[in-house]
Amino acid sequence: MSDNKSDIKNDLATNHTLVYSEKTHLLEQSAYHYELQDRETPNLYRTLYSYDSIPKVPFNRRSVPMNMPEEIWMTDTTFRDGQQSTSPFTVEQIKHLYILMNKLGGPRGLVRQSEFFVYTEKDRRAVEECLSLGFEFPEVTSWIRASEKDFALVKSLGIKETGVLVSCSDYHIYNKMGLTRRQALDKYVGVVKSILEYGIRPRCHFEDITRADFYGFVLPLAEALNKAGSEYGIPVKIRACDTMGYGVTYPGAALPRSVPGIIYGLNHYAGIPSSHIEWHGHNDFYKVVTNASTAWLYGASSVNCSMLGIGERTGNCPLEAMAIEYASLRGDDGGMDLSVITEIGRYFEEEIGYDIPPRTPFVGRNFNVTRAGIHADGLLKDVEIYNIFDTEKILGRPASVAVDSHSGMAGIAHWLNSFYRLAGTDSAIDKRAPIVAAIKEMVDAEYTAGRNTVMGDGELENMLRRADADLYFDLTHGRYKHGSTESADK
Repeated sequence: MSDNKSDIKNDLATNHTLVYSEKTHLLEQSAYHYELQDRETPNLYRTLYSYDSIPKVPFNRRSVPMNMPEEIWMTDTTFRDGQQSTSPFTVEQIKHLYILMNKLGGPRGLVRQSEFFVYTEKDRRAVEECLSLGFEFPEVTSWIRASEKDFALVKSLGIKETGVLVSCSDYHIYNKMGLTRRQALDKYVGVVKSILEYGIRPRCHFEDITRADFYGFVLPLAEALNKAGSEYGIPVKIRACDTMGYGVTYPGAALPRSVPGIIYGLNHYAGIPSSHIEWHGHNDFYKVVTNASTAWLYGASSVNCSMLGIGERTGNCPLEAMAIEYASLRGDDGGMDLSVITEIGRYFEEEIGYDIPPRTPFVGRNFNVTRAGIHADGLLKDVEIYNIFDTEKILGRPASVAVDSHSGMAGIAHWLNSFYRLAGTDSAIDKRAPIVAAIKEMVDAEYTAGRNTVMGDGELENMLRRADADLYFDLTHGRYKHGSTESADK
């Protein structure tokens, strides 16, 4: 029986149409070839994208199998796509953020690459500063225009991989560039071969893939680029760019909007290995994190992100979100230092002057802050009741309470214990302590007088000092701590 199976496998391998899968133990088709479908006029998928109505999600009820790669990672576009939406970073800021990326990614390089512009003198100095650090990860890569001058520049800087734009929807091919599909494919393959001539790894950005004819253009282009890479012995990476955020993850959703369908198709039909497939999404429809996670689940090893999700329009996939998502899917942090997420947020606000929306997950000021008194009471009894995980241990951010008119005695007590790091010690202050009642009286007076904003830490410290100067002195000078003989109800 084993000999027959071997004969079948050899015969099928010779024909390049069927193979015996050691994973599924089934005979599976292995050779798919999709011819370019050229046309005189563009296919703009007007039944889906009518422009004068919300884009529609088509279903054909076809499903593809999940195929999580053995290894998954993140790449970064903070200094390319991200910088296009914010005030330009200084060289020093880029270098510092790059160091934080290295710390976050850990020894396994789970933040695998970071892409840079190389057009200006400042861009090139930033690249040189980051390269001088000698980090293995994240690898410094670039993004360039399709010109011989740019190819030579990348080579001179010692960069081994570069991104190049290969727009794949008819919106771009016909309406922007004025080409046909055949002309576009020939142009793209020529550009990529020029990059390969320089010995540089091309990363082809399939722009607007969720409005592209997947079988009529995307797959033929991917196959042609893969063939070019094989000829030169240099792998060509495919970045599937959901430029407008149209991707969806619903089971049975049809192309071109299906994220599972896109990733499965590139892997299974075009023969692009998972390690060479990367997902790049935007958040126009609030789907950027789910889409990126789905790309991992269905066969892409890499998802492209930016710190805090900065990027054009609604932004890119947040790097910190995918770091947490990695830990959720894999069951451990893979050696990442997740506390760096908090460092990144603080650096953006304090050094760069970037305003992070307060309710932003993991990095916003209100991320693990509660206001309601009943919630604060729960936090005092058991922090797990209202905190999503041990944010102090994992992110270096203890759960806290914002004090306002709704906080009550429990909220003020929780603020005292959190701010002065008394929680879990013998010196923790009870919500019934006289000092809590005294501060609450002052807080209530503020809101009775018409205040409508939350109390700041500095204001609450002043109230503590006015209510009990000795306790304030002990707390601020570290004398009121675990093991103190003083009463916690002072």
